[in-house]
Amino acid sequence: MTQTSESVTWLTQAAYDQLKAELDYLSGPARTEIAMKIAAAREEGDLRENGGYHAAKEEQGKQELRVRQLTQLLENAKVGTAPAAEGVVAPGTLVTIAFDGDEDDTLEFLLASREYASSDFETYSPQSPLGSGVMGKKVGEDAEYELPNGKKAAVRILAVKPFTG
Repeated sequence: MTQTSESVTWLTQAAYDQLKAELDYLSGPARTEIAMKIAAAREEGDLRENGGYHAAKEEQGKQELRVRQLTQLLENAKVGTAPAAEGVVAPGTLVTIAFDGDEDDTLEFLLASREYASSDFETYSPQSPLGSGVMGKKVGEDAEYELPNGKKAAVRILAVKPFTG
């Protein structure tokens, strides 16, 4: 199956290693720890009124959700720099925009998954309103995206360059 660039998450090697280490911990030692907490709380008696048991079960649920998220993310991850046509907004690029065409009101951000851990830049997901609005645009083009209040915002693409880590 061919993956589209929107379904691929580009990660640096350091970000991949960090997320993999978190997954290994959560699916190994952390699972053992939470199972021991649940067993200890279960021994305390009536489970209907056992706050420690319910808290441990809730923690287990959150932990298992994170394991599933990390597993899916790492299965779709590519390590390295995203291939991008020069000057075209794509995942793995640093994008500089001007709000409402005002070149004094600018923002430089990395278009990548929010899991992109080793970035010194603000990061926007390709699926976010801003990310999807600028995706595929070229330097000098205008883009529009929807704000949380339902209004539209306009930006102009000032610069696009591959993120090299």
